[in-house]
Amino acid sequence: MPFPRFDRSRLQVQPLSGRQHDLSLDILLPLDSQADFEHPSLAILGERLRAAKAAGAARILMMGAHVLRAGTQRHLIDLMERGLVSLVAMNGAGPIHDWEFARIGASTESVARYVRTGEFGLWRETGEMNDALAAGVRDGLGFGESLGRAIANSDSPHKNVSVLAAAYRLGIPVTVHIGIGYDIIHEHPNADGAVLGAASYADFLIFTEHVRSLEGGVVLSFGTAVMGPEVYLKALAMARNVAHQDGKSIAKFTTAVFDLLPLDDDYRKQAPKTDPRYYYRPWKTILVRTVADGGESYYIAGDHRQTLPALRRAAIG
Repeated sequence: MPFPRFDRSRLQVQPLSGRQHDLSLDILLPLDSQADFEHPSLAILGERLRAAKAAGAARILMMGAHVLRAGTQRHLIDLMERGLVSLVAMNGAGPIHDWEFARIGASTESVARYVRTGEFGLWRETGEMNDALAAGVRDGLGFGESLGRAIANSDSPHKNVSVLAAAYRLGIPVTVHIGIGYDIIHEHPNADGAVLGAASYADFLIFTEHVRSLEGGVVLSFGTAVMGPEVYLKALAMARNVAHQDGKSIAKFTTAVFDLLPLDDDYRKQAPKTDPRYYYRPWKTILVRTVADGGESYYIAGDHRQTLPALRRAAIG
């Protein structure tokens, strides 16, 4: 006997025009913004990105959705246009902010306000992402490319600041790694679990294939404490499995974590299990374990609104 399931047909979905937004395009940083941020590792990372581009090695940027909420879109797009980033990986919230900014020039709602009335997440235009995903999956596309295509081919007034649309235009993958039930588009009556799973799993395989070219490359992690490290870890294991069969190695590459948590100066050693920071995945996975066979790692603490533009300046020289 199947368990009872929620009837989504009873949901009331409202237009975004009726929502109060916490962020608008006013937060977007101009390309010539001069963030007052310095770090000795930035010059090294800029050099590594340029070298990886010249060698045709992977330049992967993994990010949490807050990187977009920090207004760094123009800087991300410029890095892609210059070929300094060859793949962007997001969690499921990232494309939602990107879609809403492109569509209405605003994003982010008050959870505290709208969850009380049962309105949180149930906005018509945002739910249309599910339709774009269904169309993309029918055409054999992954999550990021499906949405990037939809934004690029739409009349959205602000698609020029869409990271997804820019990636589609440039032929650069944006991979989206979701957890079912994590994101507001999963609330909507038109959400299809099979589509969501197929689209995101396709992106995982795209990400993993990209990791096969990581030797001599760079992995950057901006504010992704779980999704980025975990997806990267599994992808690297798969890529190394195949590389070893071919007599090749994926060992000499550079990783960097950009986040807010203070770490010890010797962050290249794993924290002891008695330290709660042992469970901070970016540290043990990205900075220690996966570069133990010849790679190098760097940790930079700071606000994304400062650190990402500073990295871009270092990378373009």
